[in-house]
Amino acid sequence: MATLNPYLNFQGNTEEAFNFYKSVFGGEFSSFVRFSDMSAAGGGNIPVEDQSKIMHVALPVGKGNTMMATDMLASTGQSIKNGNRITLALEADSKEEADRLFNALGAGGKVEVPIADAPWGAYWGMLFDKYEIQWMVNYTYPKG
Repeated sequence: MATLNPYLNFQGNTEEAFNFYKSVFGGEFSSFVRFSDMSAAGGGNIPVEDQSKIMHVALPVGKGNTMMATDMLASTGQSIKNGNRITLALEADSKEEADRLFNALGAGGKVEVPIADAPWGAYWGMLFDKYEIQWMVNYTYPKG
């Protein structure tokens, strides 16, 4: 069965917030990717002023939980508003489970990003369910 983790959205201060959370919960970041890292990998045309902002950060918390976040970029029209401050992120055990969860959660809702292979090497999509809760569904391909 899938793992459920919180995914937080910030408006430019993700790094500051996650350094704070790291000081509270301890541990080390399991992922720390700036938008400049994604641009180099073909992840899009991010304005120079946003290159150092955080595209994705992950901090393991407790047993099997991971708190994750991103900076929403005003330069691309993103902003914090009711309904998008936190996203529930599902990590599926297989690509088939990811498809099933994505399609079931999306029934009657609105797909934001169709589920597909992502530039960071996973199978990923994002949607709002019919209750306006934002979800990300991810399947991480096995390494090797």
